[in-house]
Amino acid sequence: MSAEDYQNNTVINWAAILCVDRTDVLWGIQVTMAAISLVETLLVTYLSYKGNILQQIITFDFIVEAFTTVPFIVTLTDKRFRHLFIPVFLNCWLAKSALENMFNDLHRALQKVQSALSHQLMILCATLFCVFFTSVCGIEHLQRGGRVHLDLFQSFYYVIVTFSTVGYGDYVPDIWPSQLFMIVMICVTLVVLPAQLEQLVFTFMERQKQGGTYSRHRALNEKHVVVCTTYLHADVVMDFLNEFYAHPMLQDYFVVLLSPCELDPTMRMILQVPLWAQRVIYVQGSALKDADLTRVRLAEAEACFILAARNYADRTAADQHTILRSWAVKDFAPDCPQYVQVFRPENKVHVKFAEHVVCEDEFKYALLANNCVCPGLSTLVTLLLHTSRGQEGQSSSEEWQRLYGKCSGNEIYHICMKDSNFFGEYEGKSFTYASFHAHRKYGVALVAVQPEGKRILLNPGPHHIMRKGDICFYMSITKEENSAFILAHPNPDKEMRGASIRLHRTGSSRITTTLGSTGTVALELQHTRSRSSSLAAGGGEHAAGTGVKNRLQLPRDGAAHRLSVQSMSRRPSIAPVPAVLDVLDAIRMQFEENRAEADADEQTADDGGKDDDNCSVCSDSTWHDDYVVDYPRQTPYLAASPRLVYRLRECDRRPHCCLQITVQCEHNQATSAKDYSWRNRAIILAADYASNGIYNFIVPLRAHFQPRSSLKPIVLLLEAQPDPAFLDAISWFPLVYWMIGSIDCLDDLLRAGIHRADNVVVVNRESSNSMEEDYLADCNTIVSVQTMYKMFPSANIITELTQASNMRFMQFRAKDMYGFQLSKLEKKEKERGSHIYYMFRRPFAAGNVFSASMLDTLLYQAFVKDYLITFVRLLLGIDQAPKSGYLKSMTITKEDMWIRTYGRLYQKLCSKTCEIPIGIYRTQILVANSESEVSLTIEGDRIYGRSGISEREEVSNLVRCRLQDLFDKNLDSDYEEMPDKKNALSYVIINPGYDLALELGDIIYLIKPSSLKSESQQSSDRNKDYRRPRKREEPTGRESGPADSTLPCNPPIIMADDTDLDDGQVDDGQVDDGQVDEESRNSAEGVRGTVV
Repeated sequence: MSAEDYQNNTVINWAAILCVDRTDVLWGIQVTMAAISLVETLLVTYLSYKGNILQQIITFDFIVEAFTTVPFIVTLTDKRFRHLFIPVFLNCWLAKSALENMFNDLHRALQKVQSALSHQLMILCATLFCVFFTSVCGIEHLQRGGRVHLDLFQSFYYVIVTFSTVGYGDYVPDIWPSQLFMIVMICVTLVVLPAQLEQLVFTFMERQKQGGTYSRHRALNEKHVVVCTTYLHADVVMDFLNEFYAHPMLQDYFVVLLSPCELDPTMRMILQVPLWAQRVIYVQGSALKDADLTRVRLAEAEACFILAARNYADRTAADQHTILRSWAVKDFAPDCPQYVQVFRPENKVHVKFAEHVVCEDEFKYALLANNCVCPGLSTLVTLLLHTSRGQEGQSSSEEWQRLYGKCSGNEIYHICMKDSNFFGEYEGKSFTYASFHAHRKYGVALVAVQPEGKRILLNPGPHHIMRKGDICFYMSITKEENSAFILAHPNPDKEMRGASIRLHRTGSSRITTTLGSTGTVALELQHTRSRSSSLAAGGGEHAAGTGVKNRLQLPRDGAAHRLSVQSMSRRPSIAPVPAVLDVLDAIRMQFEENRAEADADEQTADDGGKDDDNCSVCSDSTWHDDYVVDYPRQTPYLAASPRLVYRLRECDRRPHCCLQITVQCEHNQATSAKDYSWRNRAIILAADYASNGIYNFIVPLRAHFQPRSSLKPIVLLLEAQPDPAFLDAISWFPLVYWMIGSIDCLDDLLRAGIHRADNVVVVNRESSNSMEEDYLADCNTIVSVQTMYKMFPSANIITELTQASNMRFMQFRAKDMYGFQLSKLEKKEKERGSHIYYMFRRPFAAGNVFSASMLDTLLYQAFVKDYLITFVRLLLGIDQAPKSGYLKSMTITKEDMWIRTYGRLYQKLCSKTCEIPIGIYRTQILVANSESEVSLTIEGDRIYGRSGISEREEVSNLVRCRLQDLFDKNLDSDYEEMPDKKNALSYVIINPGYDLALELGDIIYLIKPSSLKSESQQSSDRNKDYRRPRKREEPTGRESGPADSTLPCNPPIIMADDTDLDDGQVDDGQVDDGQVDEESRNSAEGVRGTVV
């Protein structure tokens, strides 16, 4: 029989379909359950009656209930109906509804928030089960009336093959009731499942927008940190993740991002990268809601980072959001450590309970101020704060890029001295001795120490004796635990084998050592107690133009001379670094420093007899004679760190009218910076308004350890009128002025004295922050600074940007081929995964551009290095501590080139002034070995139109004309047409190697020993000084009268001299008065300054 004949001759067995073999016991049970279920349904329907009976009856659940229970009740009327087939399997749909209601009631009773996604997923699974179960049971029963009978497994197989649209055809329904049933079930599936899938997908998409939830089980078994912020910008998140996971001990941590905003496409792609997908969890929510804090398991978190939003035009509003988040976190999880970032220094007081707080304005302005004193310091600090292995630029063909890139890998590490192989051998030795020899052997620079139970001290000097419990802070490319302990200067004993004279000590006589010339550094000259010869060596701080004696001068004693006569090829002698500083050594060092700086004072006084048309209140004709060292009388905000600074006395405090440099008053007739007879070149700070953070720009430049003769005038170029409170605060500082103006106006720049300025600091306008495109926030600043570079090519301009990626636009030249080469190198480093790929850009390497976003890493690294914020604050002078050193710089001149190498310089400084060098700022001229230099020259000499003059000449003529019009006199001699510094290349070398050769003009970063007394000593000295009469000069406008012909002035304050207050002093407990003769004490005290 053919298939067609088989289909046509199929006979349906209706008896098998309509009747089933049901026992009486089974029938009784089914009837009983049906009656109970029907009564319950009717009762529930009656109790829930709300006036419309038809609406309650015509429901899916009621119809299914009636269809499966009423037929059983009908069977009670006739015994023949007991074998009637009733589709009991449809009760699975009622079970689905009951299960859904049961879960809802359960969560409602337990007050548990049910996940919408899990609820929809449960409904979908239940729907699929009901569809498959109904289809399997229906096709199995209906096929009883056909020729092909199917069991349950075969029916399940057929349903799965059919619904999956595979359709093998091995099992087919052969009667029309079965075929009709499958058609109905397929239609029902096409109607029900898409609706369920749509609900599930919608819920899933909403869940993706809201992020996930950090489970309780994971929180109990894994460690995680929470990051709270307003907007999740890709750059900010990537900087955090790169710095956070750069530490090996944090590889197993999870990062939970909590933000009220949705993820943008860029962030979604980042979180799908396998590197972050398994470790970073995004949760949409607010830190102000306890429910969202519960979702991120904040109570179990290791730390909570609260980051400020940078795209806010109103930084105060951004800080207010941060403060509320910090308070909410503290209220919800009091034991969770907080790492808080704020913009304004006045808002720190609200989050002082946090374990670590970074104020951007505080660090930014302090760093910019120090950058004016120590060129390139912003680059040095930025490289120290970024994690790097020192592999950047190693594939370059240029030597400076390899050296600069390698040394950029230096970071600050710490280790307990008793656990250290670097410093453990120096127990009982002085700090200076340990620092020099650790650098000599291992190439690490010991820069700070934390005595047990005390604060961190930067270079406490030779008076600090190293002990087992001390925590050592050092600069190195890698931490000691990961080092291979390869000596930086191997076989140091070989240097001593060429000595022709053995070291020996006989009383106070001078013993010399003759060494071979094969060593890199020679320790030839034994330390001596001869005051006459050591004082003759002299040596104060080197400062060009100040007359301070060179601290690196050649030895002048006879022994050193005899050594040089013996062999001109041998390097001059350097005194060894003493292991322990004795009393006479301390007096010698103190006397040398004080005498050199006293000579500088005398030279400055000799140059101070200029005539000045301004009044003594406004001018600096009396220069530093009326300056006192004391804590500021007034600060513009609360919780400002107390710092000793130079300030004016009460009687010399300037009125507000004398602070504005361009407005005449009854005390002052000057209208521009040109009218002031300043001895030093000024520093100009350009900002949109006078924020309280500018106070932290002024304080480092007026710090007590700055030589008074080197204080530079500060001109604040503001676009808005400052508040009276701000003017009250700056009126106490000498040589601080302000004016209304903008960097976009050439006249304002000339009135501020840009052609006379030593540095011009441009702070990015906060009002330019754009929420539409963050990278355009710096456009106004970049274009304005570019115009300043064209008009004043010799000006040293330091610019602050919001986005670090915009550094490539600084000093932009369209035909700078060398710049294009650096751009290619930057892209290569970025592809290799470098976190500071922009480091080879010339403006950044030279320290002429800085981004406050670079300081974010300071907060990130504080999670592992909890000391790092304190260390940087001390380094930048934001905080001051007794016995803690401070940052200075010196320049290598032709007379200093006999030192030759950085290692010998390290030894010379440690043995003579106990200063610790930490890096070099080097400037070199690019050799024109490529067409890049040619292109730069062509660009500068390009001819314009019919005028026949170059761009440089045109700009120069414009500036000269404006100078003549503004000042109504002959051409200003200070404005010179100087060539652009396009061929100069400056960069920072952090912690160089021992054998690195010094070059002429190198600027050395130094950490000088402390000049601060202990708090009790300061208080005692101040109280004593208040009891002394105070005198000052007559306000004649010039230094014509003697120092003692002065009038009393209240309140009495400690007067300061050009020396550091107690630089090099010996602790009271270490000085034995019996070992110091009266002549030595008198000579040492006579140059330490006077109290007037």
